[in-house]
Amino acid sequence: MERAPILKNKLFLYLTEFFAGMSVMAVELGASRLLAPYFSSSQIVWTIIIGTIMIAMALGNLYGGRSADKKPDPDRLYGRILAAGVWIAAIPVVGKYIILAISAVLIFAVNSNFLIWAAFAACMVIFVFPLFLLGTVTPSLAKYSVDSLEDSGRVVGTLGAFNTIGSIIGTFVPTFVTIPTVGTAVTFLIFSGILLALGILYFISRKAGKGKSAAAVVLFLACCVLGSSDSFAFWESDLTYEGESVYNYLQVREDDSRVILSTNVLFGVQSVLEKDQVLTGMYYDYAMAAPLMTGMRDPADCRVLILGMGTGTYATQCSRYYGEMEIEGVEIDEKITELARTYFELPESVPVITYDGRAYLNVADQKYDVIMVDAYQDITIPFQMSSIEFFTLVRDHLADNGVMVVNMNMRGRQEGNINQYLADTISAVFGQVCVIDVPGTTNRELFASDNGMMREHLSAGIENLTQPELKEMMAKVSEGLKAYEAGEYLMTDDKAPVELLGMRVIDDLIMDEVSYYKEIYAREGIQGVLDRVL
Repeated sequence: MERAPILKNKLFLYLTEFFAGMSVMAVELGASRLLAPYFSSSQIVWTIIIGTIMIAMALGNLYGGRSADKKPDPDRLYGRILAAGVWIAAIPVVGKYIILAISAVLIFAVNSNFLIWAAFAACMVIFVFPLFLLGTVTPSLAKYSVDSLEDSGRVVGTLGAFNTIGSIIGTFVPTFVTIPTVGTAVTFLIFSGILLALGILYFISRKAGKGKSAAAVVLFLACCVLGSSDSFAFWESDLTYEGESVYNYLQVREDDSRVILSTNVLFGVQSVLEKDQVLTGMYYDYAMAAPLMTGMRDPADCRVLILGMGTGTYATQCSRYYGEMEIEGVEIDEKITELARTYFELPESVPVITYDGRAYLNVADQKYDVIMVDAYQDITIPFQMSSIEFFTLVRDHLADNGVMVVNMNMRGRQEGNINQYLADTISAVFGQVCVIDVPGTTNRELFASDNGMMREHLSAGIENLTQPELKEMMAKVSEGLKAYEAGEYLMTDDKAPVELLGMRVIDDLIMDEVSYYKEIYAREGIQGVLDRVL
């Protein structure tokens, strides 16, 4: 077969390798953002994504090499590139529906490790095919690029360099440019368009493949129209805000009484603002016992640090009920802080540092009367904020009689659950640890201090409260507070299996939620479930 004019200069082959490597990494990062709102962005999910992609690339390498030896036709390679580009463009259109469909099926089919199976199945269905096609690029290009054994090393090395450089750029551009500015859906479309441009340019040079190219363009344009929305919760029609940041999927909903922030499509409330300036009925109310536990005559005199500021619910509630306190917040996601100022009435007078909580403690030299640790959400507990070393750092930043309060939002039933690990680890650092479960939720509040009079200070502080609502809530906390009996489940910087522990609790929560529908399915089949859901 006569070589296409555009291939006579090896530069186009090198550029093909460059953009293929770039697109693979962009799809990998896009995959993490597509899955995170449904399955979290934990190390487990990342492992599944990377493993699935490596499987696809390995199979593509094998097929591409054999195909190139058997029939060294560049038309076939660039046809595969066109197909990969169209498939990637379709991901924003159908990806979220596939994820929910797979989850709906597996939730009835598996009894454990639901997140692992669902995330793996979603990755296999959505991402394996286009990455398999892109995996055929390198061995095929090596076949077309090498003219003789004398220059084979140089040519293959140059192909590898272009692929690596493209992969590097494909790592940074989505993370720091496209995803934060235009979203995950448009990011997929951008890199799909690059692949389509490569294929179409090749076929124009060959004066062939007009039907393939035209079909690819039509399908791509259709995907641009149908898939450019950044909505992950497509069934929601009344969201106040939906978007993405470098770290999170973000969703704000509002009604007549409250404003709510969620960072997960399927479950979880990360922050809430009560418009009527009443107690939230959530764990924030229970955590407000911490200033009273310090024994200070006026809780408003407490200096408070919040690690995991979110939209400032805890800061807002403390200021409303105790008066203007000196409060600082640390929040790694700057976009959440912007939402806090816009939708959650967080005043500019409350400083929020955009930083990792532990990294901030490493550089801060201030002492605080209360340190609130609220950086844990769904399965994504930062391991560096769950170890003996971290809690020792917190203790070192507490003033005399200072109190740390930790919101643990995955109360487990099994022995050795994530909350036992956290509480035992904290007990290895602090002299006194007390806990209370928040009714109607999976939250547990933990209070820790080297001040052995925490509970006595709380009781005394309640007597000085003047707001009946707050006084009643603090009395409820005092009555339900229990001294924690420590075990030996410890986490360190070297060993903190937070993802696996969190996954077990999430599995239990999911199974509890769907047990009702499983019973219906067992009795009446899928029609019975649909009758009750629809």
